[in-house]
Amino acid sequence: MKASPVTVPALAADLAARAVAAAGEHPARVAVDGAPTAGTAGLAAAVADVLAGDGVPVLHVPAGGFLRAASLRLERGRTNPDAYYEDWLDLRALTREVLTPAGPGGNGRVLPSLWDPVTDRATRAGYVTLPGHAVVVVSGTFLLGAGLDFDVAVHLMQSDPALARRLPADLAWTLPAYGRYRDEVMPEYQADLVVRADDPRHPALVTSL
Repeated sequence: MKASPVTVPALAADLAARAVAAAGEHPARVAVDGAPTAGTAGLAAAVADVLAGDGVPVLHVPAGGFLRAASLRLERGRTNPDAYYEDWLDLRALTREVLTPAGPGGNGRVLPSLWDPVTDRATRAGYVTLPGHAVVVVSGTFLLGAGLDFDVAVHLMQSDPALARRLPADLAWTLPAYGRYRDEVMPEYQADLVVRADDPRHPALVTSL
């Protein structure tokens, strides 16, 4: 695997340009995929800032706003890594409320969030109607290889030692889930761009797998 250093602003500008190129008949749907420790939310916010600065309508949708209710995602226990991988993200809701309406033939009416995992209640967020030249940036974990439709995708990869080092101690139980995702999905082959993010402040763009 070959990788070249890249700055976060340069990476955000690259993704923004790809998103603009993909938009037109419908909003571009961009996935920023990776563990929270890889800087997914920060990169997604940077992309949104670039687009907004260029006058492009943009909506950042954290996938954490589409987790399933606690009664469902914690049915197998609070620290079950298989449940974390398989049950936490509500794929149907994310598709129904974000990706389908922003996709071909959709009405552009997107819901920024559905469920607050802290209060375990609906967020009551209002719908946002986006024009065809807009961009929806979805950031989160386990977004690739699950049948979600994206027009542009970047995967932020971390080595096992980096992930283990950066994960908060109370989330160490999730490590096997990230291992399953790496081995079963091989997200680096699903993405348009792959970035090594062992240190999110100093990413490296993978040029050859």
